[in-house]
Amino acid sequence: MIRADVVGSMLRPPELVDARERYANGDLSTPDFKRVEDEAVRRAIKIQEEAGISVVTDGEMRRESFQSQMVEATEGFGEFSIDSYLWGEWRGDEAVGDKATERPKTMGVVGRLRRRRHLSVEEFVYARACTDLVVKVTLPSPSLYANFWSPEMSGEAYPTLDAFLEDVADILREEVEELVRLGAEYIQLDAPHYPLLLDPATREFYERRGWNLDRWLSRGVELDNFVMSGHPGVTFAFHLCRGNQGSRWLVSGSYEPLAARIFGGINAERLMLEYDDERSGTFEPLAHVPDDKVAVLGLVTTKSPRRETPDGLEARLREASRFIPLERLAISPQCGFATSVVGNALSFEDEARKLRVLAETAGRVWG
Repeated sequence: MIRADVVGSMLRPPELVDARERYANGDLSTPDFKRVEDEAVRRAIKIQEEAGISVVTDGEMRRESFQSQMVEATEGFGEFSIDSYLWGEWRGDEAVGDKATERPKTMGVVGRLRRRRHLSVEEFVYARACTDLVVKVTLPSPSLYANFWSPEMSGEAYPTLDAFLEDVADILREEVEELVRLGAEYIQLDAPHYPLLLDPATREFYERRGWNLDRWLSRGVELDNFVMSGHPGVTFAFHLCRGNQGSRWLVSGSYEPLAARIFGGINAERLMLEYDDERSGTFEPLAHVPDDKVAVLGLVTTKSPRRETPDGLEARLREASRFIPLERLAISPQCGFATSVVGNALSFEDEARKLRVLAETAGRVWG
């Protein structure tokens, strides 16, 4: 079993950020840009390998945001920019402060969706050639894209939110099928929008899309399961966090209101759960994790250079084991190190150290 896990994104090197900007401006050729991307992927994998963990990602180096590949690879979305993924009432500690970003008025789905290319196949195929370790591929949960739908902008193409998200789910299911055909063993759905339902303000926004909380926890999970179903032998993970951008977050609150429905209803073997500080509440909701699932506790923060220790992490794991047996626990960062190209306020050295402490803790606790 994988005990020291990763969530997905890694810090983008400055040369990749610069190359992405030059490529967007037409100042860098596609072959030259791909060479920079490739090198960034190799570097991200090397950092993970040297840390001693047993699963890696490509660091999401080819993405502007963890959710951008759907919009970039699919016809039907209107105008979009990085602000399409960064808007919200972001909160931060004294080091980074709060930051409010309005939802872009031109953001939305305006036509029927048609996939132009695969979303993540290039990521997986290239990364697999760079390592002998298991390569995890991350994909967004279908209902995450509800924020792109509105009756005003999208109604002609998709009269209802359900109709739109069914097409999103079809595209993601096809992506999973192709990844599995190519040999993918470990696939993760990222679903930060579910914990956002904990906050009355963000829940109101999502409910205005047309679904109340009960429908989010039934139809949303049904679509997630549709994307993942039918692949015995492939491990699926489901990641829940409360926002991660520029070392800021969106909401706080215990998993308890969601735990029974999501932990018990989602057909993923591994639940990737943010637990790096008091914003996530206590470990008591872990009692809702079914016997056939592993809870991967995100005890290591990606939001700051905080220096976690194996002693401290082991103590937290022992505390969690009051509610779920230790043999059904694993450990990871609380989220990605760079949910978008913006990244979080820590260094490459901090990133590598945090991965090493994960591997060291896993070795100490589980051998």
